[in-house]
Amino acid sequence: MQLKVIKSDIEHEEAMNALMELMDANPEEGSPEADQLEVLATLIEKYEEEHFPIDLPDPVEAIRFRMDQQGLTQKDLIPYIGTAARVSEILNRRRPLSLNMIRSLNEGLGIPAAVLIGKAEKLSASDEHALEWDKFPLKEMHERGCFPSFTGKIAELKTYAEELVRGFLNLLPSCDAAIPALLRSNIHQRSGRPMDSFALYAWQVSVQQKALQQPLPTRYSGIDEAFIQRVVKTSWSDQGPLLAKELLNKQGIHLIVEPHFDKTYLDGAVMLGLDGNPIVGLTTRHDRLDNFWFTLLHELSHLYLHLNDDTPAFFDDLKGANELDDLEQEADNFAKRMLIDEAAWQTAGLQPTVSSDAIHRFAGELNIHPAIVAGRIQFEAGDYRCHRTMLGFGEVKRLFAID
Repeated sequence: MQLKVIKSDIEHEEAMNALMELMDANPEEGSPEADQLEVLATLIEKYEEEHFPIDLPDPVEAIRFRMDQQGLTQKDLIPYIGTAARVSEILNRRRPLSLNMIRSLNEGLGIPAAVLIGKAEKLSASDEHALEWDKFPLKEMHERGCFPSFTGKIAELKTYAEELVRGFLNLLPSCDAAIPALLRSNIHQRSGRPMDSFALYAWQVSVQQKALQQPLPTRYSGIDEAFIQRVVKTSWSDQGPLLAKELLNKQGIHLIVEPHFDKTYLDGAVMLGLDGNPIVGLTTRHDRLDNFWFTLLHELSHLYLHLNDDTPAFFDDLKGANELDDLEQEADNFAKRMLIDEAAWQTAGLQPTVSSDAIHRFAGELNIHPAIVAGRIQFEAGDYRCHRTMLGFGEVKRLFAID
């Protein structure tokens, strides 16, 4: 029989007859006849799935049926489901099967996975990246509302880790396309301590999601020093961070403020967004205006000087690294120069003992926020006690309405 896609009931009947003949012949494995048998069976299966759909049995009924077949009690299901209480909840339909339970029941009792999954929504994610689902910061993610459909107890998060995290990832348009640069080898991290990769991944996906929810009025076409200086000048206003966001958005740049996850030690990042526009992401790990402006300028420096296909993302803990590579040193120096003219700084000679009035006057001359000046004085002197009241503590969360 000539192998071809089956398009009618007559062709289906002919294919079935040919299949029976081949099966009766019992061809040797690897022979042309065996290959033909396999292809023919696939073609028939495809036609039958489309034209003779059969509802799968209910998952709980399938489990009970297997229990009857093998004479199993509820206690016998504990190795596959977890605890006696959980077995009871599953069999009484008070709890859905987790993917780990499905795998265990499939492997241990031979119940087809398709039956156990039932009519539940199929989750999709790239299997190219072997993610260890229970290593994500599940409690933090739950507290932030990353798992809106989860109504269980905190202790149960790990049981449903894969479904919950996959669902979180699937909020992006395409899970495959959305595997962030974190999982690639060529991202750039600055930190004195290893960043938790799973927590960093969760943070990055959160930022990407927020960026997609805030469409921009234009496409990004680049920035220059003049534009960066315009961003700095918005700092003078009490609404400066919000004005900076508006200015960046009009240039095709997302500005997303997203609190860091524990063990990321993250101050800021810059990356390419899924909409093709760059994202500057800032955290509130240090909720101060001076930190906001320096981190923003540092990430804009990376965007202007360094971000490209070879290095598609930068993640920065600005206070954690003792030794800086050339890219980080260049970004620091560029940010400092954009924030405060170096010649003016040297001429002013501001010291920790300078009065707050003098700081306000100097900031007014440069048309920047006094917190930027106070932060620079602290940094240059290594004295982080002086002029603390001028740094704008709590202002970033207030402006961006972050709890």
